[in-house]
Amino acid sequence: MSEKKELYGVIPALITPLTKEKRRDEKLLERQIIYLKEAGVDGFFINGSTGDGVNLTIEEKIENFKMVKALAPDTLTCIAALKPSTEQTIEEIHQFEKLEPDFVVAVTPFYCSVPQNAIVEHFKKIALSTELPLILYNIPQCTQNKIEYSTLIELSKIKNIAAIKDSSGDFSTFSRWLYMNLNRDINLIQGEDLLDAPSLILGGNGIVTGMGNVLIEPYVAMLRAAKAKNWVQVNEMQKRINKLYEIVDAVNGKVIPAIKAGTYLLGRGSLYAKTAGLELDTEEIDRVEKVLKGIL
Repeated sequence: MSEKKELYGVIPALITPLTKEKRRDEKLLERQIIYLKEAGVDGFFINGSTGDGVNLTIEEKIENFKMVKALAPDTLTCIAALKPSTEQTIEEIHQFEKLEPDFVVAVTPFYCSVPQNAIVEHFKKIALSTELPLILYNIPQCTQNKIEYSTLIELSKIKNIAAIKDSSGDFSTFSRWLYMNLNRDINLIQGEDLLDAPSLILGGNGIVTGMGNVLIEPYVAMLRAAKAKNWVQVNEMQKRINKLYEIVDAVNGKVIPAIKAGTYLLGRGSLYAKTAGLELDTEEIDRVEKVLKGIL
């Protein structure tokens, strides 16, 4: 297994640019990875929601991972296994083990609602199936199943559960996790761009950002300011991120299409999506461009 690394800092949820034929666009992906690496990110979250992880084949996911490791070998890597069942998740993680990611990521079961005790058993089985550090991914708006406050306390007893990435937007629960006395240290990673500053101010370990694919600089500057305890600067960077987030408002809440459009306009991404109906029209792209011009 790979040498254990610390999970912290700015970790972009890497996009997967596609060609018109819906295949991975390796030239654009390479450009995006190099941009993020040179900007000073601390790691890469690969094959997550922003990266079309649910729609990619295992072969496409492996190629994404290999490209990141080739172009940014010194950064930590997190592989997301976005499968609806425990057995499917374990099978996918096993296919990545030989490639030695630093962390693997798993969501709760999804499609069908399940009780919290089933979520505990789901993550226990996954953790026991691998020696890799496991990150819990809380994104109930996509899975229908939230990781509750008490559930993380229970799961923290499991040795190789390393962190939780919380994309729920529920800052009340996230702040309770930050203040609670766990059985051992669990890294708390914010996955909602609009909550990055308060998370770092309260002592969060880092942020996973999808929007950072468009402009990562304010996120990196925010982390540096947090390390220096320059809270005024942390809040100023959050204001920049909030302004950047207006590209989502410009397209009526279509988050991933907005991110794709932003990277496309900056020459590091494409507009194509695996799922039909998620590609923006010309008018929407123009609105995204207008927001970006007000920031750059």
